[in-house]
Parts: sequence; structure tokens; C-alpha cells
Amino acid sequence: MKKLDEFLKGEGASFPGKTYVEELLRPVFNDQRDYLFHVMFDIHRAHVVMLAEQGIIPKDEGRIMLNGINKVAKSDTRSLAYEPQFEDLFFMMEAKIAEEIGEELAGKIHIARSRNDMGIAMYRLVLRERILEMLGYMYDLSDVLLEQAKAHHETYMTGYTHTQPAQPTTLGHYLLAIYDVLQRDIVRFWSAYKTVNQSSLGAAALTTTGFPICRDRTRALLGFDQLIENSYDAIGGADYLLETASSLMTCMVNTGRWIQDFLQHVTREFGTFQVADPYVQVSSIMPQKRNPVSIEHSRSLASSAYGEAFAAMNMIHNTPFGDIVDTEDDLQPHLYRSFNNANRVFKLMYAVIATVNVNKEHAKEMAKKSCITITELADTLSRDYNIPFRQAHAIASHISKQTVKEGNELSDWDIADVNHVIQPFVSVSLTEDEWKKIISPEYFVRIRNRQGGPSPQEVIRMINNRAEALMHDKKAYERLVEELKKKREKLVGFTF
Repeated sequence: MKKLDEFLKGEGASFPGKTYVEELLRPVFNDQRDYLFHVMFDIHRAHVVMLAEQGIIPKDEGRIMLNGINKVAKSDTRSLAYEPQFEDLFFMMEAKIAEEIGEELAGKIHIARSRNDMGIAMYRLVLRERILEMLGYMYDLSDVLLEQAKAHHETYMTGYTHTQPAQPTTLGHYLLAIYDVLQRDIVRFWSAYKTVNQSSLGAAALTTTGFPICRDRTRALLGFDQLIENSYDAIGGADYLLETASSLMTCMVNTGRWIQDFLQHVTREFGTFQVADPYVQVSSIMPQKRNPVSIEHSRSLASSAYGEAFAAMNMIHNTPFGDIVDTEDDLQPHLYRSFNNANRVFKLMYAVIATVNVNKEHAKEMAKKSCITITELADTLSRDYNIPFRQAHAIASHISKQTVKEGNELSDWDIADVNHVIQPFVSVSLTEDEWKKIISPEYFVRIRNRQGGPSPQEVIRMINNRAEALMHDKKAYERLVEELKKKREKLVGFTF
């Protein structure tokens, strides 16, 4: 009982209790200060402009309000710390504005508005920034993938299925596949952007307001594409968070898969890639080691980004459809951290891919091993000698099994011995030239020149098409970023 009495005494008898401050209000304040400060003041500005233009407040009062808002907006956020007399950052800033322009005018700033519609607008503005920032890094990675794909459109290597050597391909073909997945991730983020970039302002607590506001004006001032028209939806809907989280999760799973491939290719046993010196670390005890920690960290960070996004999605699960704290201050930082880690992944892998050293000759030699061109024997028998494919496949299988059993490679076969194996099955005699083509990774790749195939000519065609589309997409992205920047500058400098 004594311990309980001491606890109650320390907590205090009025709101907020000590534990509530330490475990909730102070951490939430810090997150608001670090993530939401600037967008809070943008929303103040837009709301005041709209109130004055609608005649809800006189323009001379609006001018004073904007001056006060702009002055407080210049506060050094590093100096801000939780103070018990203010529930959160919003009330602290309202008090600071009141110190500049008086409590009456400061109080009018909140006419026809709730922390509900304001809070959701802040979250959406910050997520908009995060999405656009990450898209920039994704476009950078897209550039370097295309550049390296072009540089290595004739770098022959082993393609794998079920983690086993399967067929020859090229590094250009492989990197182009990664590029295409990344572009689909980019499309998913643009879809999330469209969902996020909608204005909740004017919904107030839930049912709008009796004041003659113009919701479309605040929307335009803040660069939102459209309104969330139904005010209940504006407050209760959380799919903007779900779509953002699912885009992050999908992207990080996709990215983590090819990062895992890179970690295999840099092993001594694979030996395809060598990470440049600036992105490796030497063991503290084994001086021969070149540890590819940049790729390892990237894989780990991708998993972390996925986990943070999944946490956000999970927090929304089974919550009521309405204003609820589960979708607010406790959730949002998970998404911010997810974006931060995802950005680190893209920047690290950009550096690794841009500077990677590819052992072309070794990769090509590996593409001659493990019988991985044997499919072409079946194809040749079927295509050129009209042998039923299943029968041709059985012949190819017989030769590959015998090759492996004897510890040899296809290049160790003499053409006479090959024909000796074939002829009990079918009346076909291959020429020396035909056999050389069958066991050649270059021929295997070159003849697969169907749409989307690995032949150098087809890979170059795909690269050129994608480079043109990427240039167009990047220009559209840059125009949008510049447009939003100008809108914000206009808002910050707005005068009546």
C-alpha cells in the first residue's frame, strides 16, 4: 500500500499524470516537433488565407495572423521541449502565436477547424514529402540499373532457377529484370501518392462546420490534388496509410530479393561481382577478408523498412471507422522510419551498383559449366531434325546425366561420342559446328531473340525503350516537385 501511495503522490492529482507525460505526451511531442512542425504552419497559413478570403475574418486581422504565424514558424525546433501546461505541440504553438498577436486573434485561427481534419492533413503532407523523396532515389537507382544493363548486355552469366544453374543469360538481361520490378514499385508509389495527396481540411471534427468556408481553397493552397469530399471519410478513412504501407512492404520485399542475389554473386565461390573498396570493410582479425557490408546492411535495412510498414498496417487492423488514436501519433513514425530506411537502401545500392566490378571472363566460364546449355540440344533436335520434343528432351537428359556422372562438362565431349549416344534413340548425326553452337553460352543467348529474351540485340531494344520512358517519367516528376515547391513558397510569402 505504501508503494501505491508513493506512486499516486508522484503522479499528481490532475491531468496529465507523470506516467502519462513520460510515456505518451513527451514522446508524442518530440515526434510532432521532428516531423510535423513545418506542415503545421503551412496549414495555419492556408486556413487563415481562406478565412479572410471568405470574409469569415477581416483581411487586416488575417494579415496580422499571418505575420504572427510566420514569426513563430521560424522557431528553432531544437530548442522546443515538452512543457506540462501544453497538451501537445499544437497548443504550444497556439500559445506562442498568441504571445505575438494576442489571444483573441490567435484563437480565431482555429475557427471552422478541428485538430482532427488538421492532423490528418499534416500526416498526408508529410507522407507526400516522404513518397516524393523516395521516388527521387528510386529514379536514381533506375538510371544506374539501365546504365549497367547497357554496359553488360553482352556479359554472359549463369541464370538460376530453384537456386541451381539453369540456363545462360546476360547480366544486362538480369539487371533489366530488376529494373522492371522497380518500375512497378514506382507505379505503386504513384498510386499511393494519389491516395495520400487529398485534403481533409474543412471536415472539422467529423461533420464540417456552419461557417461558410471554402474547402477547395485550402486544398489548392497546399497543393493537394483533390478533396476527400465526404467529411466522415476524411476523418475516418485510413486507406491512405494502408496503401502507403503496402507499397513500402511490396517494394522492400522485391528489393530484398535481388539484394540477396548480390550477396551470393560477391562470394568467392560465385565470384561474379566485386564490391568497390569504398563499400567493403576488412575483418578485424582476418586481413584477407573483403566483407560486402554495404550490401548486408542494405538487406537488413530493407527488412527493417518492411517491418516498420507492417507495424503501421497492423495497428490499423480491427480499429473503428472514425477518429481514433491508433491511426495517428503512435502510428505515423513507423511509416517515417520505414521511408528513411528504404531511402538508405536505395542510396547504398545505387553506390554499389554504380561502382561494381564485374568479372566478365569468370562469369562467362561459369556459364559453360553444369550442362546449362543442354536445352539447346533438345531444341536443335526438335527444331532442325523434327524430333518430337519429349524424345529430344530425353536424349539431352541422358547426355547431361552421363556428363555429370563422369565429372565432365559438355565441352569435354567429342562429337563422335555425342552421336554414338544419340543414334540408338534417333537417326541423327550432329556436325562439329552444331555441337559447338549447342555448348556455346553466346549462341544460346543470341538465338533467344524473341521479345523479352536475353539476346544482346533484344536487351538493347528494351533498354532504349525504357530509357525513353524513364526520361519522360523523371521530367514529369521533376515538374511536380518544382510545382509543389513554388506553391509552398507562394503560401509562405502570401500577403493580402
